[in-house]
Amino acid sequence: MNHLRIFSFVCASTTLVACGESNFPENDCGDATTTNCVEVHGGDEEALLEAVNNATASTTIVMGKGTFELTSGLSFAVNGIHIVGQGIDRTTISFSTATTQFHGINADSDDFLVQDFTMIDSPGHGIRVDSSVGVVYRRIRATWSEPFSSSNGAYGIYPVRCEDVLVEDSYAESASDAGLYVGQCQHVIVRNNHVTGNVAGLEIENTQYADVYGNIAEENTAGIVVFDMQENPIVGRDVRIFDNIIRNNNAPNFAPGGTVKAIPAGTGTFALASRRVEIRNNTYEANDTSDIAILSGLVLDADPANWTHDTATLVGDWDDLGLMPAGPNQVMNFRTENVVITGNTFSGSGTYPDTSDPGMLGFLLSLAFPVDPIPSVLYDAIGETTFDASNLGANSNDNHVCLGGNPAASFASLDLLTQMMSAPPIQPMIVIRDGAFGPFGCTALNGAPIAEVVLPSAGN
Repeated sequence: MNHLRIFSFVCASTTLVACGESNFPENDCGDATTTNCVEVHGGDEEALLEAVNNATASTTIVMGKGTFELTSGLSFAVNGIHIVGQGIDRTTISFSTATTQFHGINADSDDFLVQDFTMIDSPGHGIRVDSSVGVVYRRIRATWSEPFSSSNGAYGIYPVRCEDVLVEDSYAESASDAGLYVGQCQHVIVRNNHVTGNVAGLEIENTQYADVYGNIAEENTAGIVVFDMQENPIVGRDVRIFDNIIRNNNAPNFAPGGTVKAIPAGTGTFALASRRVEIRNNTYEANDTSDIAILSGLVLDADPANWTHDTATLVGDWDDLGLMPAGPNQVMNFRTENVVITGNTFSGSGTYPDTSDPGMLGFLLSLAFPVDPIPSVLYDAIGETTFDASNLGANSNDNHVCLGGNPAASFASLDLLTQMMSAPPIQPMIVIRDGAFGPFGCTALNGAPIAEVVLPSAGN
């Protein structure tokens, strides 16, 4: 360790700290890349709050081993803030005694990094970073001590309206909405994380250019999902979900409300109101309702007018997507189109759909498949010009949904609008269990392939 380098930093604390002592076995000011650095001994809440309140631009706060019991959140509004602990199992920020509502960490800070600590029992969201460029979550655990509780915070790891985002080697647990949420962001890598015990394990919402890989999503209500909401100004696109393990996502839905409240337990992945999405080389296992569902936004909100945007308000890249026009200088984004599902493995799913709510898709599926397992890939077929349950070749694939390269997959095209408007019994569906997908057997996107995400500030 270069002690000369350590003491070249500006150090500030209410406690005299000798850099490099045993309370800082993994990280200390010698590892900092910012102009300023302060070390805070584990358990010294007063010193941590002072360091946060006095933090200026380009400052690293290094927390020692131990638990910081806090009753107020940590907020940052200057750039270049790095918050570093000694490891997930060594440094903890706990809000178990808090009595008011706030987010654990709330930052509006370019070049923002959190690394090597656990946050538990935040009254609101766990670690929220808003409107920032160059955001890194590394080796973080965001969790709540009470499993499956609707009183838990909505989001654990929560970058929103950010650019150049990296989330890696982290854990997100027990959130009442999404454990690891990325929303309205551009240029994102989410890799090698473990999400468990959440309603939605890992959620990519209204986000452009995202690579999601190497993650394990298990024991959530739903594993990994990608979708657009109606009123957000970024139209999601170019999302690659690959090389993930998505298994046993059968937890009860404990969301207090919101969009995810409608997700049936036992869901592996769904894409809703999404375009240019690739789902490949993932392992799907024992998701009781179904592994993959491709759904129009009209399933969420049946009024196309609610999906209308004035083009002047849209953020990011959208004009090459062929969005449905709604009027002069207006487009709609409810369609799910240009989706490729290929190279995935499927086993043991679709055997026990969630029938807890008659309005949920799981209930319909239980009626449609009372004996046989529910097919591994479901398509609502909303927006198709032709549907023919008796002749596969007579069906259109206007939305360009591709299932080629999944020899072990089964497939159902539901004609969902007809199902929802019809009285029982269930109307005929297309069900394929032999891997021959007819007009849905394509293997590539329309247009250019989705490029790898490269992050200029966080690196790859």
